[in-house]
Amino acid sequence: MRITLLAFPRVQLLDVIGPADVFAEAAKQLGNPRAYRVEVIGTVKGMIKGSNGLKLAIDETFETYKGKIDTLLVAGSPHIDEIARDPALQDWLRRQAKSVRRIGSVCSGAFLLAATGLLDGRRVTTHWNSSAKLAKEHPQAQVDPDSIFIKDGNIYTSAGVTAGMDLALALVEEDYGRELALSVAREMVMFFKRPGGQSQFSAQLAAQTAERSVIRDVQDYVVTHLKADLSVPSLAARAGMSERNFARTFKAEAGSTPAEFVELARIDAARRLIEDSDVSLKRLADTVGYANTDGFRRAFMRRLGVGPSDYRKRFSSG
Repeated sequence: MRITLLAFPRVQLLDVIGPADVFAEAAKQLGNPRAYRVEVIGTVKGMIKGSNGLKLAIDETFETYKGKIDTLLVAGSPHIDEIARDPALQDWLRRQAKSVRRIGSVCSGAFLLAATGLLDGRRVTTHWNSSAKLAKEHPQAQVDPDSIFIKDGNIYTSAGVTAGMDLALALVEEDYGRELALSVAREMVMFFKRPGGQSQFSAQLAAQTAERSVIRDVQDYVVTHLKADLSVPSLAARAGMSERNFARTFKAEAGSTPAEFVELARIDAARRLIEDSDVSLKRLADTVGYANTDGFRRAFMRRLGVGPSDYRKRFSSG
């Protein structure tokens, strides 16, 4: 399978190299270097400088390229707007979309695909920090700011930077099965499904954002003690602060109320259990700290927009 990655000056290099290494490792483990033929084509020929200042050699441009592509992935860049306005590149992508088996984007590469109209009517994602901009500039696309990657037909979009590796791993699983994808993930020290499952956001990630150590300590406690009393009075006492000051400080530092963070942590844990086990709904609710299944189901729906049973059908590894 010919995997072609589109790059350009000031590209985010990990958007290119990360997926390329996943496919290369898969081919290596299959014992067949021809299983995936990974190549990079550019908007210009020669050496291009990535957004981090490092250089990448480009042997072929989209205008001179003659090969038959199986999977085409568009990388992202902090300067993607400049690339997305190129009409010749837009036309080339539209033509390729008619012949390739799969076409997709990594991170802000979604802006280039959106400029071609290929994302119109599609459910898509991009880096969480760019999702509002993508939705505003391309209202015909159905932008999901939370997902790590999304498949809609033969169009695949992924979230920020390292999510391109998650996408590549999913494509390997699609092509050769779960066993190979899991083996590649182990070799590359990746999560086969990262904590938080299909989401860009997780309580573990949120717990890294607070500036004050006392708030981080409370967040860490919440994540590891989901069945404990996690009310504001209890958490404020643990932080050695008044309830009012704790709630105000937590919101300022963490960007959410204590109750919102507790719900995020519990639903994160529930999501991982759903993905990796067949535990019953009642036991699941109890494990993550809910007194009854109704409250758990409502929180799950509120956080993810889908019930736990439907989520299991979509994402369970079983």
